[in-house]
Amino acid sequence: MTTALITGATAGIGAAFARRLATDGHNLVLVARNTARLQEQATELHDRHGIEAEVLTADLGTEDGIALVEKRLADSRHSIDLLVNNAGFGNKGQFLDVPMADELMMLKVHCEAVLRLTSAAVPGMRERGRGGVVNVASVAAFLPRGTYGASKAWVVQFTQGAARDLSGSGVRLMALCPGFVRTEFHERAGMGTDNIPGWMWLDADKLVTAALADLARGKSLSIPDPRYKALMGAVKLAPRGLLGGVASKTGRKYGPQ
Repeated sequence: MTTALITGATAGIGAAFARRLATDGHNLVLVARNTARLQEQATELHDRHGIEAEVLTADLGTEDGIALVEKRLADSRHSIDLLVNNAGFGNKGQFLDVPMADELMMLKVHCEAVLRLTSAAVPGMRERGRGGVVNVASVAAFLPRGTYGASKAWVVQFTQGAARDLSGSGVRLMALCPGFVRTEFHERAGMGTDNIPGWMWLDADKLVTAALADLARGKSLSIPDPRYKALMGAVKLAPRGLLGGVASKTGRKYGPQ
């Protein structure tokens, strides 16, 4: 039986990955900051699906938290077959409104943690000739949206570059770029969502189903919804200045995830 490790596993897209992978019979390593929520989630998934669900409490905004998950990923005795780097957050406010400590924390979680955890997981996968990594980015990666969009753009570029370097190894890397998803993401960041049209909202469980199908097809980039695929196609053709105006109206604080 294969094992998947999911960061940010207790809510939103991470919880949807956990539900789907448990349904499919995968054992899980669930990573988040809240031990009580992790234990509750692990018990529920074990009881419902008969899988083993390991709990790993770690804050990926800290050196100790990243190192703890790195160690688990590198454990050859209990190998990880699929890594889902999902942990992330948004900051409310425009450039210079957000404290520098919060901006640096975002880069640590969105970029440094993704780099280090991917680097910890992939050597064992390559040695076994199989495995996968899903790095959750955002369609904000393709828009000028401050630190959030820039960090997600880094995730996309890093993942696609690493996927190319690992071609033929049996290890698949994919950047997942969702749009607005109905999760706790915006509430935790204190962000209002009243100005987001209803058609832009995605269901987390359907998103995960599409993402896993794209991973199985060997895609290095997944935009798992026809509406957002069309929107991102239009973005590629739009003048950069116009995109900046649109992004400022929706606000950097409304980074999709």
